[in-house]
Parts: sequence; C-alpha cells; structure tokens
Amino acid sequence: MRLSGGLIDRSRTLRFSFDGKTYAGHPGDTLASALLANDVRLMGRSFKYHRPRGVIAAGSEEPNALVELRDGARREPNTRATTVELFDGLQARSQNRWPSLRFDAMAVNDLFANFLTAGFYYKTFMWPRAFWEKLYEPAIRRAAGLGSLSMQGDPDAYDKGFLHCDLLVVGAGAAGLAAALTAARAGARVILADEDHRLGGRLLAESHSLDDRPATEWIASLEAEFASLSNLRILRRTTVFGAFDHGIYGAVERVSDHKPEPGIQPRQTLWRITAKRTVLAGGATERHIPFRDNDRPGIMLGGALRAYANRWAVSPAKRVAIFTNNDDGHRTAFDLISRGVEIAAVVDSRPNAQAKGTYRVINDAVVSGSKGRLGLQSVAVTRGGQTEWIACSALGVSGGWNPNVHLASHQRGRPVWDEAQQTFLAPADLPGGMIVAGAAAAQGTTHAALASGADAALRALNDLGIAASRPALPAAEDAPLNLRPLWHVPGKHRAWIDFQNDVTVKDVKLSHQENMRAVEHLKRWTTLGMATDQGKTANVSALAVMAEMTGKGIAETGTTIFRPPYTPVSISVLGGGNTGEHFRPRRLTPSHPWAAAHGAVFVEVGQWMRAQYFVRPGETHWRQSVDREVLAARKGVGICDVTTLGKVDVQGADAAEFLDRLYCNAMKSLKTGMVRYGLMLREDGQAWDDGTCARLGETHYVVTTTTANAGTVYRHMEFARQCLWPELDVQLISTTDAWAQFSVAGPNARKLLERVVDGFDLSNEAFPFMACANLSVCGGARARLFRISFSGELAYEIAVPARYGNALFARLVELGQDLGATPYGTEALGVLRIEKGHAAGNELNGQTTAQMLGMGRMVSTKKDSVGAVMSRREGLAADTRVLVGLQPVDPSEPVVAGSHLFAEGATQETATDQGWITSACFSPHIGSSIGLGFLADGAARRGEVIVAANPIQNQSVRLRVVSAHFVDPEGERLRA
Repeated sequence: MRLSGGLIDRSRTLRFSFDGKTYAGHPGDTLASALLANDVRLMGRSFKYHRPRGVIAAGSEEPNALVELRDGARREPNTRATTVELFDGLQARSQNRWPSLRFDAMAVNDLFANFLTAGFYYKTFMWPRAFWEKLYEPAIRRAAGLGSLSMQGDPDAYDKGFLHCDLLVVGAGAAGLAAALTAARAGARVILADEDHRLGGRLLAESHSLDDRPATEWIASLEAEFASLSNLRILRRTTVFGAFDHGIYGAVERVSDHKPEPGIQPRQTLWRITAKRTVLAGGATERHIPFRDNDRPGIMLGGALRAYANRWAVSPAKRVAIFTNNDDGHRTAFDLISRGVEIAAVVDSRPNAQAKGTYRVINDAVVSGSKGRLGLQSVAVTRGGQTEWIACSALGVSGGWNPNVHLASHQRGRPVWDEAQQTFLAPADLPGGMIVAGAAAAQGTTHAALASGADAALRALNDLGIAASRPALPAAEDAPLNLRPLWHVPGKHRAWIDFQNDVTVKDVKLSHQENMRAVEHLKRWTTLGMATDQGKTANVSALAVMAEMTGKGIAETGTTIFRPPYTPVSISVLGGGNTGEHFRPRRLTPSHPWAAAHGAVFVEVGQWMRAQYFVRPGETHWRQSVDREVLAARKGVGICDVTTLGKVDVQGADAAEFLDRLYCNAMKSLKTGMVRYGLMLREDGQAWDDGTCARLGETHYVVTTTTANAGTVYRHMEFARQCLWPELDVQLISTTDAWAQFSVAGPNARKLLERVVDGFDLSNEAFPFMACANLSVCGGARARLFRISFSGELAYEIAVPARYGNALFARLVELGQDLGATPYGTEALGVLRIEKGHAAGNELNGQTTAQMLGMGRMVSTKKDSVGAVMSRREGLAADTRVLVGLQPVDPSEPVVAGSHLFAEGATQETATDQGWITSACFSPHIGSSIGLGFLADGAARRGEVIVAANPIQNQSVRLRVVSAHFVDPEGERLRA
C-alpha cells in the first residue's frame, strides 16, 4: 500500500503492466516498489521447487523478484524488480512458471522435496551411464534456466570507454560521499560510481538526520558543489563489477535502461577505469534469519521494509511484524509506525530488548513458522516452549549486516571474520591501491562511515602526494547495533537460506553429513550462492550452520572467494555493441573507394576488407573473374593492393645486428638499396613468418610481414628490443597503415611504372631484381619502390603515403589501359603464388619447419638467431616431408586443401599418412586444379602418383607429384 512522504514524484503518474495487468506508479519508483504499492506481493517462483516468492530486499541483492522486461527483440530476462526504474509503458512478466504465476504446475516439485535434496543431480544422474547423453542431459537442459531469450538479434547499441583517475570511489553512500568530497576539494581527479540513479546510498532509506536536517538536504548541497567541480565525474546507474590487475576496474553504466527505448544513446556502456587509488565504500547487505517456511511472499528483510517506507512510501501490508536479534529491527518498527503502519509485534531473540515506541515487544522469543499459501497471513512466535500465532501480512527479518566486500576479494583475498561485528570484513590482502571504508572497515554507523570515507581519501591522496584536508562532516547517528547472533531457528522442517536456489538449513547439514565439508564443496553440492545471486543474502548464514556442524568457529570454517561480476553483466555490453558488421573494427585498404566503384567483391581478411575479385560485365561466375585476372598478370600487367602486409620501420646504429638476430638468414650483409627475403623462426624452431627486409639507408630498414602476423611479429620485435637486447641502439615503429603499397606484376610492369615514376632508371641493369629505392611519382609525390615478386613475373611493389593510395591506384589503371593493366584481388593473388610455389599462411601454420619449406639452407650456422638452435633438434631434422606441387592425373578432378596424402594402394589410416595438401586452386595457366602440400620424401618422388583422401566429402583423387614451381621454375621472368 502507498504511504505518505517518500522520495517519489507524485505530480506524475506512470502506467505499467505486470503479467498483462495494468498498474500505476510514480517517477522515482522501482518496479518492486510500484508493485507493492498496488498490493502485489507474489512476484516469482523459486528455481527448484517453484515455491511462491515475493520481494525480500530493496537493491541488487534481491534473489526472488526476477522478471522479464519488454517484448520482442528487447526482451530482457532475469532482471531484478528492485533495480528497475519505473517508466511509462514498462512491460514486465514473471518467469519460471507455467501456466501462470498464481497456479504453477511445476510446483508439484515441492511434493518431492525429500528426493530433491542437496547433491541430487550428482547422486542421481551418475547411472546408468548410457542414459546421460540421450535422457538425463536433454531433460536437465530443458528444465534449466529461469527467464527466456527472445532468440532475436539485440536491436540496441552498446558502447565502451576508457577512464583514468587519481581516485575511484565505489559507492555513493555516507562513506563514498565523504571520500569523494575530500578528494575532489583537494583537486584530485575523482570518479564516483554508484549503481543507483540517486546519490546517497543507504542514507536515502533512513529517517535519521544529518546536522538536524534531513539527509537528503545534505546530499543535495553536496550535489550542487559536485556540479561545480570539473575534476569530479559522477557515474550514476553504474555498477563496478570487477577489480582486475594494475588498478583496472570494470564498470557498466546503464545509460538508457530506464527509458522505453534508448533512442540515439547506447543502452549501456562498458567502462574500463584505471585508477591510481580506489576507495571501496560498498555499504552492507542485511541478512535474514532462517526459520520454518520463511520464504512466503511478504517476508522481507527489515532494512528493506524500512527502505520501502522511507524512500518509496510503500508498505507491503497494513499490519507488519518484526523479527530481530539487534536494535535495527526496532528502528524499522519506529519508522513504520511513524508512517501509519500497524506493528503487530517485534519479536526479539534477545532477553532484555527495549521498545523504541508504542508497540508490543516479545523478548527472548523467535519466529518459528508461518502460514499463507501465496502470501503471508500469520507467523508463529515461540517463547519458552509456548507458541503464539500472530496475524500479519508482512514480516521484517533483521539478522545483522554483511559488508559488501566482493570487490576487495576479486584478487583472491579472503574476507576476515570479525567476532565483535559478527560478520566478514574486507581481506587484509586487498587489490593494489584499494582502501576500504564504511561497513567493510567495521565502520557501519553513519557517523563512523562519514569519518571513515574522509580518512580513506586522505590516506589515498597522501600516497599520491596530493595535499588535502578533512572536510567538516555533519553530525550523524552513531548508535551501536547491539547484536546477539542468531543464525537460524532450530527445527525439523525446512528453513530457507538461499531463496533463489532453494537451499535450506537441512541441505547444509546434509552436505556436512555427506562429507562435503569444505566451503567450496558445500557451495557446489548444494548450489548455495551460485547463479546471479552470488550468495549476497545467504553465504554467511550457511557458513554459520556449517560451523555449528563442525563444532568450529565461523572464522575456522572460512568462506568462499568472490569473483567478478558483482552483479550480472549482459553479453551485449561486454561485446561493446560489436555485432553484425561492427563485430570488430574493419580496416579498409587505401584503394577501397576505387575498388568499390569498379565491381569489387570484398572478403574479410583478418580485420581488413580486401578486394577478392573484380566482376566485369558478362561474368557470371567468380572463377571467370579470377581466371581473367590471373592471365592478365601473366600476359600483361596486374595491379593488386598489398597494403595489408605488415610494415615495420627499423632504424638505429644497431639495426642490422638486431635484424640479424631475429631472422634465421643473414641480414647484416645486406647492401643499401637492396632487399632480401627473410624467414623468422619461433623460439621452438618452427617457421613463423616470412617477408622481405629492405635496406633503404645505412641504418634504415623496412621489414614486411604477412598480413596475418603483422601484429604478432611487431609485438615480438618490440619484446626482443626491450627485453632480450635492450643494449642495442634500435628503434621500431609500425607503418602498416602509413603507406599504401601496390603490387605491379607482369611482362608490362616496367613499362607501366616508367609512366608514373619521376626520372628514375628502371632498367634491369640500374634497378635489378631485389633492389629498392626512395623516389617520387606523378610529379613529386614521395614514394618507395621495391623490385620483388610474389607472382613469379617481372614485378614491383610501389608504396606512397596512404592518403595518396586511392589516387595512385586509379592512375596506374588509367595509364596502363594499352598495356592490359588489370586490377586483381586476393583470389588471383593466391593462384599466382601457388603457381609459383610461394609459401603463405597455409604453409606457415605453426607446424612446419624451414626444412619442410625447402628453406633449410637459410637457417645460418654462422650466427645465432631466435629459434635457430631449436630448429636443429633431431626430431625436426629427421622430418622428410617437404613442399611439393600436386597435379591431378585426371585434369577434371579437383585438388582439395586439407586432404591427406597416401601412397597409391596403401590402407588409408594414420599410420600410413604421408602428408597433407596445404593450398589448392584452379590454375588457368595449367588448365586444371593444382595444389601445394607436404609429402614425405617429396624431393625424390617427382612423377609418382599418390592418392589424396578427403573423407569429409568422401573424395579420393589420384595426384601426380610435380615441382612446386608450376610457372617459370628457373626464375627468368622475374629477373627480366
């Protein structure tokens, strides 16, 4: 029912629906508070037994009220009604029930509770073994889960960003606000993050004052000051979900979840926050006291009842009872009475508790049971062996508070038991740079939390060398909790500890009896604290029960280690909105605009979009386009964008020595103005990457790598420079994106380039094969020219600054019309290199050696280099497989990459496997399919017929072993 007061905007009414029925609420409401205001207590069903459940908490710790929001592709399951901000038109549905929430047929599971005890799945589905795959697993999968997915693509946008600060303050309650105020006034760069849309934390749920005025007034004055401080950033609706290495924190900001649709904004933003220091002021979560049938709708945490009354002006019932073991329960009773709610009784387990108002107190007593099928109707109060039933429609249970130490434990720090506070505090081994404040530091009262937050900020700023002073803090309550531990009410019937996963006190005891006595085993055997709940309201109570069974203290029994995320995080925001064409960044080659305008079909190569082939009018099959492009490069001149090859500028007095150590072949002897083919080995001696090394000056080299390994090779080079040989005078920079580079290949390549280069002699004598030079093109544009060939033809690679790339490509095609200039794509590029026998990524797959590639002699024995020694290992040296060419005996049959090679007539099995095909294509030059592959003793088997087996496609093709060089094996064309 709705009460007076609260922090809601009564001037506006919002309409929303729950399970198809329309209700009204106000701005400032959550879905949970609005439902309670409309007398809706039943909000869900439990996971295992499908028992009726209502809301028990008021924040992200809520285990019961999980709902589905919205319709269609925007459907969002397993959302806590307690954290959903109400908006006009909100649609919500209960979940995990059929056919309806009030009548759930799956509630029949509750009748078989004695058979569905702790460890049920582990003990039941072990036998018969044959049943698992066809019976047990499908049945479990059908029953598993809570909400349902729409199975449609997410239509919303998500974002990600990076933030840096001197101080990150997690939590905007009393401690967090004091810490942020202290640091912001000192001029430090501060980020204040809180999962709520309003600052204040628990202060918003309480009725006590600060400096004899409402706490909301003090908070408002702070917000006004915060707005004037440019060095303070406030992240509202933001949950810091994980603490990672080096002061990095993950946070999710719910940018527009509180709106019907995001509009132009992202729905959520994933922040990576790098903080020099962090103050954790996460507050605390109240714990309940398990007793018989303590899970009925209407039974809530006492602090939650107080929060709903004070902040949202809501009570779940007109007549409420309280069950407590500390003074906090009496505070709840006082606040409810002041708002017109009748208190049936305060049941206090302590013998001498005093009332804080005009209400009945039953001391030295416990609540021992409840009645009400779909909602609470009455509770049993037991005192001295006598039981009394008290009529009430809601019960607030207050068993003490557990500080939210999760983030403090994300790097394997174990919470520390505090006997005085009867709770776990933050671990001694905190993540680097973290300081805890407030409840996690045993400073749970408002006065202590304010002081603790300010002191934590001062300590953090002192570490950073930033001068700061403690601000004047308001006077606040500082009353002790006066708690007397009561972990559960003994009894023979089920008392619920974990509401979401249906774990009872009996389950914990059974786990102990079945020897699951370690806390990690207890968790998994009973499913306690798993799934979205992470044990926020259950763990400590369960550990106390386990401690009773073992006869040890809670400190000795221990606790589990918390891990990210603190609350559930959607897969969409973790992906940063990278779906569809935005799955990952797309890199476009410099000639992309020209290619797109001239019929190119593009293919994704790594992150690059490359022209695969160019379709001309009349071409109806991709092979027609590719064959045309290949023949043009063989007979006229072909032009291909090869910008995607990795390019690394290497400079310095020791550049030659550095490269000599990286490549297995000699580089120090390379002359200025020349290029050398180079092979890099991994540290284990396997071939890693090939490319070219051009010496443009005495101390200036340009290294190229394969497209696939551009990033990894550069990273390896940087590692070697910084860590292996820091004494060398050498500097590196990746220039892959800085230079557009085009291959100009074919008999007419020199004629075409002579039309664009400025006054440079391209004759064979002046610029021979494997030469390089700095020059200019098209009347003064800076360029580099390399005479290297990937196709086996007379070929060059010309590079210009990337901004000129598209223009140069268009110019080359235009000037070469009479020479047969033809742009070609990656398919033709692959055919050309296979026809010439050049190794590429398919051959450099991490399991081949220089010897297998026919490059064994390149591994110099006169110098040391990365991987050289390991490449001479006996096992590698004894491998007789080498790269060969393969041609079908019947030209009409295909050669399929990945097929395995066998001697003709041999049984096709692993023991007789002689190699495999790495690359294959149709060669218009040969007139049939051809391939490259590794074959045992391949060098001595030319002319032999072997068999390629492709069991996936049920193919078996007879192939003839030939030279890997199908075109110009003597290399006369490329030296012409």
